[in-house]
Amino acid sequence: MLAGCATTPVPNSEFTSDDIAFAEMMIPHHEQAIEMSEIALLNTSNPEVLQLAQEIKDAQSPEIEIMKSWTGVNVSTHAGHMMDGMLSESELSDLRNAKGKEFDLLFLQGMIKHHEGAIAMAQGVADSKSKDVSQLSASIIKAQEVEISKMKELLLK
Repeated sequence: MLAGCATTPVPNSEFTSDDIAFAEMMIPHHEQAIEMSEIALLNTSNPEVLQLAQEIKDAQSPEIEIMKSWTGVNVSTHAGHMMDGMLSESELSDLRNAKGKEFDLLFLQGMIKHHEGAIAMAQGVADSKSKDVSQLSASIIKAQEVEISKMKELLLK
């Protein structure tokens, strides 16, 4: 499945085709997490959800720029593809239209699913020969596991 989406890496690149495929899939995945976070910043007054949304946005924006530097691509090439954990247009629409506790529930459940998908993708390149890729993969896994724990706690409140 990934092979059909990957572009050919630049000759003499330090990145393998798997590394590039990971970046090309993770960029739009992160972009959707940022979009979800921006919706949260507008649709909730829950301070814990607001803080989490801002933290997600602040963490993932620079990671997108790092991955774009690996691929040499400045725009998402997979916007129409559904990666693990991505919300559908219908789910995003529901999120945009929800407010209050309903929003918080949809956001937290959706972001947990989204993070679980990102972790699965990052685990696929955890043993990359590229130090940059393996370090970013480890960072994504660690940060998003912590955020999933926070979100599960918030769901219990």
